[in-house]
Formats: sequence, structure tokens, C-alpha cells
Amino acid sequence: MEYRLKLEPFTPVLHTNTGNVVSDVLIVDDHPLMCEALSMTFTAAFGLKRVRTASSLAAAEASIRADGAPHAVVLDLNLPDVEGIEGVVCLRSRALGAYLSVLSAEVDPNMIASVLAAGACGYIEKSLPRGEMLDAFRRMWNGEIIVPEGYEEGDGNSEEAALAQTFSTLTPQQMNILRLICQGRPNKIISYELSIAEATVKTHIAAIMSKINVRNRTQAALLASRARLFVR
Repeated sequence: MEYRLKLEPFTPVLHTNTGNVVSDVLIVDDHPLMCEALSMTFTAAFGLKRVRTASSLAAAEASIRADGAPHAVVLDLNLPDVEGIEGVVCLRSRALGAYLSVLSAEVDPNMIASVLAAGACGYIEKSLPRGEMLDAFRRMWNGEIIVPEGYEEGDGNSEEAALAQTFSTLTPQQMNILRLICQGRPNKIISYELSIAEATVKTHIAAIMSKINVRNRTQAALLASRARLFVR
């Protein structure tokens, strides 16, 4: 299966001293066998110094807080605690400069467009043969933006993609607050659940509304729903 080069290359911030851009990879997938297979395959093919694994978004964020940002993140969209572009948005802001790619069993043009708009540098199918998958990652980690065969730039829902790009400007804490807003939580409960002051919650909400250009919580929740930001 052939992959196409998109027009705008992704430029990473992180580089190793040896000149190898990628030597530390974080795989985020809740299937242990998939994590193990990818870890062994990447280590053998690319000579990686370190491969971390996480079975949820929360575990991935904990890994980044504890050990710093990896050079690359390989993310499954469907995790126990998140689904869809939420994981991309959160990890994009946690691992600034890293190659963030989605490895998924689903090939949905709308989701591909949203994932790329949210800051991912590639979307790769899990069904690819080993050699083709390695070639896709090799090219992506050398700066290409990789998409499945048949996907054309401009495919997918342009509104969802534009919204995904807008929401990608939120910080991880702002994403946490927006998720709770979408669940109907009042500020006092948000403050309690996130262990922050209610005044801080209000400051974050004001910043969220400014970034996504809405006037109230209802509009923010509706916009998140249109973007399919919080599928769960």
C-alpha cells in the first residue's frame, strides 16, 4: 500500500546529539500485544535507545511528566479514557516538538483531516504489512507527513478539521476543564475535581472562550460536540 507525501512537511523541535531525530518513542495503546510488537519492531529496525508504552492517555501524560517528552509518540485513537482527537490535542501540548502520529485500525477521512489539523504528523493503518509500516514511520520521522493511500488533501469534513485546529490551542488543563464543562459540571465541582481554586477555574474558562471564540459555556460545549472532541 502506497503512502503520499503531503505538501507541508512537519518540522520537529527535538533532535538527538548523534543526529538521529528519533531515539525515544512513546507508544500509547491499550493492547499489550500491540505495544510489545511495536516496541520490538521499532527497536530492531531503528536502533532506538528507549521505547516506552502506556495503555491510556493518563498513563502517557504521567510518563511525560516523569521522564520528559519523547522524540515521537505513536497513538491509538481509542483508549480506555479517551477516544478521537482528544488524545491528539492533549499529547500534542504535552510533548511539544515530538513527532506525534496516529496508528489506527479505522480509516475515516473526517478523522484523518481532524487529526492532522490538531497537530499530528501522520496517520498510519494498523493493517499495513511490517515492511510498509516501517517505511511509513521512517519517512514520517524524516519529516514527511504520511496519510493512507487514497486520502487527498482537503478530504474530510473541513469544519471539523478547522475546529480541531482551534481546540489544539488549548492547554492540557484547559482541555480538562472543557471536558467537565461538557459534562455539565459547575465551577465549584470543577474546582474540587481538579484540586484548583475556583478563581483559577474562572480564569481558565475565560481563556478557553477567548481561544475558541465563544461567549458562554453552552456555546463552548456545542462547539466541542461539533468537533467530536469528547467522544466519550
